[in-house]
Amino acid sequence: MLFRRPSHASLVTASLAVVVLALGGCDSDTETKSPTTSGASVIVPGKPGEAAQTLSAEDAAKQRTDDDTPNSADLAYARMMIEHHTQALEMTELAPKQAESSSVKALAERIAASQGPEITTMESWLKAHDGESAATEHAHEAMPGMATEAQLEKLRAAKGKAFDQLFLTLMITHHEGAITMATDVKAQGNNIQIEEMADDVIAQQTSEIGRMQDMS
Repeated sequence: MLFRRPSHASLVTASLAVVVLALGGCDSDTETKSPTTSGASVIVPGKPGEAAQTLSAEDAAKQRTDDDTPNSADLAYARMMIEHHTQALEMTELAPKQAESSSVKALAERIAASQGPEITTMESWLKAHDGESAATEHAHEAMPGMATEAQLEKLRAAKGKAFDQLFLTLMITHHEGAITMATDVKAQGNNIQIEEMADDVIAQQTSEIGRMQDMS
Protein backbone atom coordinates (compact mmCIF):
# COMPACT_ATOMS: atom_id res chain seq x y z
CA MET A 1 0.00 0.00 0.00
CA LEU A 2 1.29 3.46 -0.80
CA PHE A 3 1.12 6.24 1.81
CA ARG A 4 0.66 9.77 0.54
CA ARG A 5 2.63 12.37 2.41
CA PRO A 6 0.36 15.19 3.69
CA SER A 7 0.72 18.41 1.79
CA HIS A 8 2.00 21.61 3.38
CA ALA A 9 -1.45 23.22 2.99
CA SER A 10 -3.12 20.40 4.91
CA LEU A 11 -0.68 20.77 7.79
CA VAL A 12 -1.32 24.51 8.00
CA THR A 13 -5.10 23.99 7.98
CA ALA A 14 -4.88 21.40 10.76
CA SER A 15 -2.67 23.67 12.89
CA LEU A 16 -5.08 26.56 12.55
CA ALA A 17 -7.96 24.33 13.63
CA VAL A 18 -6.08 23.35 16.79
CA VAL A 19 -5.35 27.00 17.62
CA VAL A 20 -9.00 27.99 17.11
CA LEU A 21 -10.18 25.15 19.35
CA ALA A 22 -7.67 26.10 22.03
CA LEU A 23 -8.75 29.74 21.99
CA GLY A 24 -12.37 28.73 22.11
CA GLY A 25 -11.64 26.61 25.16
CA CYS A 26 -9.95 29.53 26.90
CA ASP A 27 -12.87 31.83 26.19
CA SER A 28 -15.34 29.29 27.46
CA ASP A 29 -13.28 28.70 30.58
CA THR A 30 -13.01 32.44 31.23
CA GLU A 31 -16.75 32.85 30.89
CA THR A 32 -17.41 30.06 33.35
CA LYS A 33 -15.05 31.43 35.97
CA SER A 34 -16.05 35.08 35.59
CA PRO A 35 -18.23 36.00 38.60
CA THR A 36 -21.60 37.58 38.05
CA THR A 37 -21.67 40.94 39.74
CA SER A 38 -24.84 42.07 41.42
CA GLY A 39 -25.38 44.89 43.89
CA ALA A 40 -25.74 43.81 47.53
CA SER A 41 -29.04 44.59 49.17
CA VAL A 42 -29.29 46.33 52.53
CA ILE A 43 -32.35 46.38 54.79
CA VAL A 44 -32.75 49.88 56.18
CA PRO A 45 -35.02 50.29 59.25
CA GLY A 46 -37.85 52.74 58.66
CA LYS A 47 -38.56 55.80 60.75
CA PRO A 48 -41.03 55.35 63.62
CA GLY A 49 -44.30 54.08 62.14
CA GLU A 50 -42.73 53.27 58.77
CA ALA A 51 -41.81 49.88 57.30
CA ALA A 52 -38.21 48.87 56.62
CA GLN A 53 -36.84 49.32 53.09
CA THR A 54 -34.60 47.10 51.00
CA LEU A 55 -32.06 49.28 49.20
CA SER A 56 -28.82 48.77 47.34
CA ALA A 57 -25.71 49.39 49.43
CA GLU A 58 -25.05 52.57 47.41
CA ASP A 59 -28.56 53.95 47.95
CA ALA A 60 -28.49 53.06 51.65
CA ALA A 61 -25.20 54.93 52.13
CA LYS A 62 -26.58 57.91 50.19
CA GLN A 63 -29.71 57.94 52.34
CA ARG A 64 -27.66 57.91 55.54
CA THR A 65 -25.56 60.87 54.44
CA ASP A 66 -28.15 62.94 52.59
CA ASP A 67 -31.36 62.51 54.57
CA ASP A 68 -31.04 63.71 58.15
CA THR A 69 -34.52 65.22 58.37
CA PRO A 70 -35.50 65.31 62.07
CA ASN A 71 -38.12 62.76 63.03
CA SER A 72 -40.42 62.66 66.06
CA ALA A 73 -37.70 61.06 68.21
CA ASP A 74 -35.26 63.91 67.48
CA LEU A 75 -37.85 66.59 68.29
CA ALA A 76 -39.00 64.88 71.49
CA TYR A 77 -35.38 64.45 72.63
CA ALA A 78 -34.59 68.15 72.21
CA ARG A 79 -37.74 69.25 74.06
CA MET A 80 -37.28 66.80 76.93
CA MET A 81 -33.53 67.33 77.29
CA ILE A 82 -34.07 71.08 77.65
CA GLU A 83 -36.33 70.40 80.61
CA HIS A 84 -33.97 67.72 81.94
CA HIS A 85 -30.99 70.09 81.81
CA THR A 86 -33.05 72.88 83.37
CA GLN A 87 -33.66 70.77 86.45
CA ALA A 88 -29.94 70.02 86.69
CA LEU A 89 -29.25 73.78 86.69
CA GLU A 90 -31.80 74.28 89.48
CA MET A 91 -29.89 71.73 91.56
CA THR A 92 -26.47 73.20 90.82
CA GLU A 93 -27.63 76.71 91.79
CA LEU A 94 -28.00 75.51 95.38
CA ALA A 95 -24.41 74.27 95.70
CA PRO A 96 -22.47 77.53 96.22
CA LYS A 97 -24.34 78.37 99.45
CA GLN A 98 -25.36 74.94 100.73
CA ALA A 99 -22.54 72.54 99.85
CA GLU A 100 -19.69 71.96 102.25
CA SER A 101 -17.28 70.16 99.93
CA SER A 102 -15.24 72.31 97.57
CA SER A 103 -15.24 69.35 95.16
CA VAL A 104 -19.04 69.31 95.08
CA LYS A 105 -19.10 73.06 94.48
CA ALA A 106 -16.60 72.73 91.63
CA LEU A 107 -18.55 69.85 90.11
CA ALA A 108 -21.81 71.83 90.25
CA GLU A 109 -20.07 74.75 88.54
CA ARG A 110 -18.80 72.49 85.73
CA ILE A 111 -22.24 70.97 85.21
CA ALA A 112 -23.84 74.42 84.98
CA ALA A 113 -21.13 75.67 82.63
CA SER A 114 -21.73 72.82 80.18
CA GLN A 115 -25.49 72.32 80.38
CA GLY A 116 -26.43 76.01 80.16
CA PRO A 117 -24.96 76.39 76.64
CA GLU A 118 -26.41 73.01 75.64
CA ILE A 119 -29.90 74.30 76.48
CA THR A 120 -29.30 77.34 74.26
CA THR A 121 -28.10 75.13 71.40
CA MET A 122 -31.12 72.82 71.64
CA GLU A 123 -33.53 75.75 71.81
CA SER A 124 -31.99 77.18 68.62
CA TRP A 125 -32.16 73.77 66.95
CA LEU A 126 -35.83 73.42 67.86
CA LYS A 127 -36.63 76.88 66.57
CA ALA A 128 -34.91 76.09 63.26
CA HIS A 129 -36.54 72.69 62.77
CA ASP A 130 -39.88 72.94 64.54
CA GLY A 131 -40.61 76.64 64.87
CA GLU A 132 -40.32 76.40 68.65
CA SER A 133 -37.70 77.68 71.05
CA ALA A 134 -39.27 76.63 74.34
CA ALA A 135 -39.58 73.14 75.73
CA THR A 136 -42.99 71.54 76.01
CA GLU A 137 -43.94 70.40 79.50
CA HIS A 138 -43.43 66.69 80.03
CA ALA A 139 -44.33 64.62 83.06
CA HIS A 140 -41.23 63.99 85.16
CA GLU A 141 -41.92 60.29 85.29
CA ALA A 142 -41.73 60.20 81.47
CA MET A 143 -38.09 61.29 81.63
CA PRO A 144 -35.61 58.95 83.31
CA GLY A 145 -33.52 60.38 86.12
CA MET A 146 -35.68 63.40 86.96
CA ALA A 147 -35.86 64.23 90.67
CA THR A 148 -39.34 64.43 92.18
CA GLU A 149 -40.59 67.64 93.73
CA ALA A 150 -40.28 66.05 97.17
CA GLN A 151 -36.62 65.22 96.50
CA LEU A 152 -35.95 68.75 95.32
CA GLU A 153 -37.58 70.20 98.46
CA LYS A 154 -35.35 67.99 100.57
CA LEU A 155 -32.28 69.17 98.65
CA ARG A 156 -33.28 72.81 99.06
CA ALA A 157 -33.51 72.30 102.83
CA ALA A 158 -30.22 70.39 103.19
CA LYS A 159 -26.91 71.97 104.15
CA GLY A 160 -23.31 70.89 104.59
CA LYS A 161 -22.47 67.19 104.30
CA ALA A 162 -26.15 66.25 104.09
CA PHE A 163 -26.49 68.47 101.02
CA ASP A 164 -23.31 67.07 99.45
CA GLN A 165 -24.49 63.46 99.78
CA LEU A 166 -28.02 64.09 98.55
CA PHE A 167 -26.79 66.26 95.67
CA LEU A 168 -24.43 63.52 94.48
CA THR A 169 -27.10 60.83 94.80
CA LEU A 170 -29.69 62.81 92.87
CA MET A 171 -27.26 64.04 90.23
CA ILE A 172 -25.88 60.55 89.52
CA THR A 173 -29.43 59.33 88.91
CA HIS A 174 -30.11 62.44 86.82
CA HIS A 175 -27.05 61.83 84.64
CA GLU A 176 -27.91 58.15 84.20
CA GLY A 177 -31.34 59.21 82.95
CA ALA A 178 -29.80 61.64 80.46
CA ILE A 179 -27.53 58.89 79.12
CA THR A 180 -30.56 56.61 78.67
CA MET A 181 -32.37 59.33 76.70
CA ALA A 182 -29.29 60.03 74.56
CA THR A 183 -28.79 56.33 73.83
CA ASP A 184 -32.45 55.99 72.81
CA VAL A 185 -32.38 58.92 70.38
CA LYS A 186 -29.20 57.58 68.75
CA ALA A 187 -31.15 54.40 67.95
CA GLN A 188 -34.44 56.05 67.00
CA GLY A 189 -33.57 59.51 65.67
CA ASN A 190 -32.46 60.58 62.21
CA ASN A 191 -30.81 63.99 62.59
CA ILE A 192 -27.02 64.21 62.57
CA GLN A 193 -26.83 67.26 64.86
CA ILE A 194 -29.04 65.61 67.48
CA GLU A 195 -26.89 62.49 67.28
CA GLU A 196 -23.77 64.58 67.86
CA MET A 197 -25.43 66.27 70.87
CA ALA A 198 -26.40 62.84 72.23
CA ASP A 199 -22.80 61.62 71.81
CA ASP A 200 -21.57 64.63 73.82
CA VAL A 201 -24.09 63.94 76.59
CA ILE A 202 -23.07 60.28 76.82
CA ALA A 203 -19.33 61.05 76.91
CA GLN A 204 -19.49 63.98 79.32
CA GLN A 205 -22.04 62.64 81.75
CA THR A 206 -20.49 59.17 81.89
CA SER A 207 -17.24 60.86 82.93
CA GLU A 208 -19.03 62.98 85.56
CA ILE A 209 -20.81 59.94 86.99
CA GLY A 210 -17.40 58.37 87.58
CA ARG A 211 -16.22 61.47 89.46
CA MET A 212 -19.37 61.65 91.56
CA GLN A 213 -19.17 57.99 92.49
CA ASP A 214 -15.59 58.55 93.69
CA MET A 215 -16.80 61.51 95.78
CA SER A 216 -19.75 59.69 97.35
